[in-house]
Amino acid sequence: MGRVSVAGLVLSAVVFATVASPVSISAQTPQGAAAKSSMKPEEITEFAKIQIAIAQAHDSVSAEIAQPRNKKAETQDALQAKLRTQVTEILHHGGMTEVDYRRKTYAVSTEPETRKSFDSVVAKLTGVPTPGQVAPSAPPRVPPASLPAGAVGTHIGHVINGFADTPNGMGLLPTAMAEAKTAAQHAGLAARDPNNLDAMKLHAGHVINALDPTIVAAGPGLGYGVKRAALGAATHIELAAKAPGASPNVIMHAQHVATASRNAVARADQMIAIAKQVQAATAAPDAAALISQLVSLSQQLIAGADTNGDGRIGWEEGGLQLADDHVMLMIAGEAKKP
Repeated sequence: MGRVSVAGLVLSAVVFATVASPVSISAQTPQGAAAKSSMKPEEITEFAKIQIAIAQAHDSVSAEIAQPRNKKAETQDALQAKLRTQVTEILHHGGMTEVDYRRKTYAVSTEPETRKSFDSVVAKLTGVPTPGQVAPSAPPRVPPASLPAGAVGTHIGHVINGFADTPNGMGLLPTAMAEAKTAAQHAGLAARDPNNLDAMKLHAGHVINALDPTIVAAGPGLGYGVKRAALGAATHIELAAKAPGASPNVIMHAQHVATASRNAVARADQMIAIAKQVQAATAAPDAAALISQLVSLSQQLIAGADTNGDGRIGWEEGGLQLADDHVMLMIAGEAKKP
């Protein structure tokens, strides 16, 4: 079995399927059902197998859609029709009606316990861990012995190696980076079909979840959020620079890391505002225009942006990648000290 992008597997193929609105389905769900799973374990397993098959069909057709020879509108329409036919056949052979598929899709999207069980089953079936549900190993990126002594090294370690309240004890900056990649992935998923308003709204919510789970609690993120992690990275790198014994090298790079991290926080706020507008949109063209902005900002979240137009991304304009680069430059500079 080929690798499947399980982090965005739930509903990734629904972009090309008919999606019932959350309002219509939630009206059928007993109050408080989101607190526990409404699906039996065997139902989750069967649904996971169907979703994996749909995701593989989706990836295959998407590869055809992306080929230059298939750029004509009629060819694109034919390929999307092909995918819809494949999805229908997968559901038929899986013994699942479209109505049942929509109901289970919504359950997996909105019930944390169901989502957790589903992700675990998908991880076992595909061998691909799902961020936030299947715990990744998080060894220190930098050996503690390579960090400066005292509080300076402690705070740098919090940024790059591990922190007490992050998922799986990861460093604040790696946590921010992981959440940012999830946000970018779901911004991309939202852009796959600019005619599907429900799918764009769904993935806009997933983007918000990865950026700030205090706003949208359920979703594919780690449950920590870009904003919290990036702001934590900025705070602790500044604490390192202010600690007794901080070298000029640490002080200089700390400014670069903190600025780039706070740039990411500001971009995350912009993305949240746009994603909320997508959720409030009543027409697909309006939402699609907003999604285009969301995709662009999601890329800047990591890479930064050349805001002053000088042809390069300086540390004042950087994103999470620049913050990570300057932490490593800081550590390398400390290693060269006599």
